[in-house]
Amino acid sequence: MAVGVLSLQGSFNEHIAALRRIGVKGIEIRKPEQLQNVTALIIPGGESTTMAKLAEYHNLFPALRDFVKMGKPVWGTCAGLIFLANKAVGQKAGGQEFVGGLDCTVSRNFFGSQLQSFETELLVPEIAAKVGGPNTFRGVFIRAPAILEVGPETEVLADYSVPSKNSRDSKSNSETQEEKFVSEERVIVAVKQGKLLGTAFHPELTADTRWHSYFLKMAGEVAEQSSTSIVKEEYLSDNQQQKSDLPIFQ
Repeated sequence: MAVGVLSLQGSFNEHIAALRRIGVKGIEIRKPEQLQNVTALIIPGGESTTMAKLAEYHNLFPALRDFVKMGKPVWGTCAGLIFLANKAVGQKAGGQEFVGGLDCTVSRNFFGSQLQSFETELLVPEIAAKVGGPNTFRGVFIRAPAILEVGPETEVLADYSVPSKNSRDSKSNSETQEEKFVSEERVIVAVKQGKLLGTAFHPELTADTRWHSYFLKMAGEVAEQSSTSIVKEEYLSDNQQQKSDLPIFQ
């Protein structure tokens, strides 16, 4: 099978490299007619406003929306998640176009600027249940969005603890460590709705390909045996798991 990767800007090469490691061909998509040659699509991370302007220039939005409406599998990471969301807050002046289809509201740059980028361990029981491996995944967040609300048919796959809004807005310096802990809230960072998948972080920037395997299984395109062989190869030892947490940047 062939999976399309929107290749206007951002980490499309990293997604193609991850697909290659699990034996799937990734096809760069830059023109509307190229979508006819793929059965699934990944919209990578990058700068969402720039990606939207390039997509508009190449007249890609109608074809992308049709692709989603036809029920074909689409996965958006970081900026790609913003593309897929039905609603976004925190946009720049003038806003941007969306593909839509994913019933959620995202907040652009929720975690701050480039300097506030971070990595953390996320609990991913659904991923572990479907493709194996540990219950955690190393999430790479780069100027990342977060999901504020989801619709009734949207399933939450991962969330992350942040200080509550009241805590973030507080200017008091007398707050105790215990009070800070109590005032945390969970924000959603990964969701699934039908054959649409969205992650606020960048799985393609690690050597752990389980999210790519999960996307293909979710799309009904990968045999059970293939997914099992992927898991066995990647989780043979603790040392190998430690290496797989490192960014690959291929």
